[in-house]
Amino acid sequence: MTVTINGNKLEQVKEFCYFGSMTMEDCKCHMEIKRIAIGKEAFNKRGELLRGKWQIELKKRMIKVLIWSVVLHGSETWTLTKEDIKRLEAFEMWVWRRILKISWTEHKTNEEVLNMVKEERKLMETIRKRQLNWIGHILRRGSLIKTVVEGRRFQEDRE
Repeated sequence: MTVTINGNKLEQVKEFCYFGSMTMEDCKCHMEIKRIAIGKEAFNKRGELLRGKWQIELKKRMIKVLIWSVVLHGSETWTLTKEDIKRLEAFEMWVWRRILKISWTEHKTNEEVLNMVKEERKLMETIRKRQLNWIGHILRRGSLIKTVVEGRRFQEDRE
């Protein structure tokens, strides 16, 4: 694809950093899904989530604020494959199991864990909401990004 502005052809690159999130030439976000590892590290640094005598509701709120925000940084621009979705859902369940101190050897189903923590799967729903908000924001503005997303020719109005 060729993008030209005022007669200048924009260089096509293999990857681009947009607000700290890597956008790849093939529109895949495998590199960004690796943020799961960063999320696990952030979780493990918050020892009080495991050791603390806090109520489960407070722990859940802390996770949604401190951990989800790390993992979902830039998720507005992700194009997710089924494999990516499975990884994100597995991470979500990993967090809930850790909070409840459930070992994998206990053979608890995901539904049992979600019932115990009184939660539903929300991570993918959160990503979809962020994506819809972002695209709505982009399409409301008259900008180059809107023009590119809509696939139209850019014509600069200087009159």
